[in-house]
Amino acid sequence: MNQQTSLAHWHHIVFARDLEALSAILAEDVVFRSPFVWQPYHGRLPTFLILSTVIDVFQDFAYHRELVDGDNWALEFSARVGDLSLKGIDLIRWNEAGQIVEFEVFVRPYNTLQALGQQMQQRLAAKGFT
Repeated sequence: MNQQTSLAHWHHIVFARDLEALSAILAEDVVFRSPFVWQPYHGRLPTFLILSTVIDVFQDFAYHRELVDGDNWALEFSARVGDLSLKGIDLIRWNEAGQIVEFEVFVRPYNTLQALGQQMQQRLAAKGFT
């Protein structure tokens, strides 16, 4: 897939909440780095649970700047968590098979990060993920 096609596919996954396609593009050994924990999560299942949950938590999600350099992407976004606004960056690295092998998230400001963490913890716990 070329860069434009890959980016369009990613937008489809996020905005259509296509969870089947999300699972399919995660490499089995994907590494996810969260703004909440020191150690990264390893594997498709934890990464899928986190990303599929945050899709539901974020409101008014929008991408702004998208910097694509081959298999490395930096996607700036904004969203709301309840009444609080946030800005963030997704750093995504792809393999040659078109699967995500690394996903790292940065979010600010701190008060919205805390609210996001609370929402994520509650929803992930309800799914049996702690």
